[in-house]
Amino acid sequence: MDKYLPCFLIPCYNHGSTIETVVTSLASFSLHIIVVDDGSDSGTKQNLKKISKLQGITLITLPVNTGKGGAVMAGIRTANKLGYSHAVQIDADGQHDIEALPSLLASSRQKPENLISGKPIYDDSVPKSRLYGRYATHIWVWIETLSFTIKDSMCGFRAYPVSSTLNVLEKYTIGTRMDFDIEILVRLYWEGINIDFIDTHVIYPEGGTSHFDGLKDNVKISWMHTRLFFEMLPRIPSLLKRKKNASQNTHWSKRQEQGTIFGIKLLLAVYSLLGRKVFNLVLKPVIGYYNITSNEAKQASNAYLKQLTTYAQNNAITLTKPLDSYHHLLSFGHTMLDKLAAWKGDYNIENLTVYGQEHFQGMVDKNQGILILGSHLGNIELCRALSRRHSHIKINALVFTENAERFNTVMKAVNPNSELNLIQVSSLGVDTAILLKQKIEQGEWVVIVGDRTSTSKESRSVWAEFLGKLAPFPQGPFILASVLQAPVYLLFGLRDDSKIRPHFDVYFEPFRESINLPRKTRQQALEKVVQDYATRLQHYTLQAPLQWYNFFDFWTLSNKKDDK
Repeated sequence: MDKYLPCFLIPCYNHGSTIETVVTSLASFSLHIIVVDDGSDSGTKQNLKKISKLQGITLITLPVNTGKGGAVMAGIRTANKLGYSHAVQIDADGQHDIEALPSLLASSRQKPENLISGKPIYDDSVPKSRLYGRYATHIWVWIETLSFTIKDSMCGFRAYPVSSTLNVLEKYTIGTRMDFDIEILVRLYWEGINIDFIDTHVIYPEGGTSHFDGLKDNVKISWMHTRLFFEMLPRIPSLLKRKKNASQNTHWSKRQEQGTIFGIKLLLAVYSLLGRKVFNLVLKPVIGYYNITSNEAKQASNAYLKQLTTYAQNNAITLTKPLDSYHHLLSFGHTMLDKLAAWKGDYNIENLTVYGQEHFQGMVDKNQGILILGSHLGNIELCRALSRRHSHIKINALVFTENAERFNTVMKAVNPNSELNLIQVSSLGVDTAILLKQKIEQGEWVVIVGDRTSTSKESRSVWAEFLGKLAPFPQGPFILASVLQAPVYLLFGLRDDSKIRPHFDVYFEPFRESINLPRKTRQQALEKVVQDYATRLQHYTLQAPLQWYNFFDFWTLSNKKDDK
């Protein structure tokens, strides 16, 4: 786009008491304002007539009420006639925090081809029925786009790229009432427009005017979702291709996490409000749909299950059934709930059977700092439940991912008193070793997984046999352990699916009093310790094969070049 020229767009219907305040609050931005009178009452018209005399105001009057969507569409067409490149929509009721406008405008200017939308942060004034009612629409939108990209589809605080929005309005017949906000986002996404979000505080003013009709608008929204769903079906190949292109040829740590803060809070809300049984009922069709549409996860699951069953057949090992990608992904969904419950503090020692309790208790009694090697088998967050009887234990989890800060935020939101602290690292350097050495000397525990290759030095791997085939394991955690010279333990937390109540078998076992890597035989010693770890990981994987959650080709490297 050659020129970025935004204007404000305010749809107004009987908001005579707030429209002047909203318009006045925008004066400092020195942008033209288009106000659309959507067939308002006489009192509002008098206020709008007064406002229209101000400099930089264009008032569009619609003879009858068309609905919020109709007013926004009229405003966008007017913005195009006046030569504006972007229309920044703001509701007339004063709900939106104007302090978020600089961020919205900056994001729009930086990415003018994208639609930039607010992602609401509500205070206590929001009606709970409205808050929870939004979740159903979010889920429908994720299905209609086969993506979690649209984090909120109902916020009326947006910067529309005028040209591409008009193209969509001319191509489709879009709802003119409260269904408009949702439908325009879905259809823009279908047309290849990227959608970005900024946090926006939203309040519901006391005595404010809402034009949401609980019956009529919900019927319209339900019909809209029905239409969008069936229109989505022939688009599945192109939507999946777009999703695949976004994540292709990237290391596992760089892939966009689908379990965003919003998504995790949504899961937590369903669990907290409706309970575990309802959560599990909802989870089954969701996983079924994901199993059908997500080729990448399904292929990775099938590759793992094929390797697993081949190894079991060759060694006369009987595995639990069924073993297929749907049940594998369903198990992962259950474990995500288990993680939330563990972070929330809902699990305690009564939910656990601890094998190796004597080792655990011995470390607690001695106030001994230790290094725990975990994995992506089962639920390592159960160490949170293990420590609940021992509040003085501080557990630090070392995470090789750019998303550590996000998950730290999640855990604090779920449970501000959580003792589990995530430490983000991109490589295991001297600074990391010094920090962890101090924590262990203070009697703290450090948890690190040993079954995912480094984010920046992928080729620095040690190959060890796992389920009958050589696989790359990261050398970093084992070298770090040798530097720290601390006792090393293994921890595996496996869900017992035979129990009605949530119950887990936790295996806490000594691995090395300390890991020694003599200089002359360093490589051989490293290969030995990694193979010993892989052997124990394999042992527990065979006990709970569906609880292995490395959803990528574990037995190969991505052939990416190491970062310099």
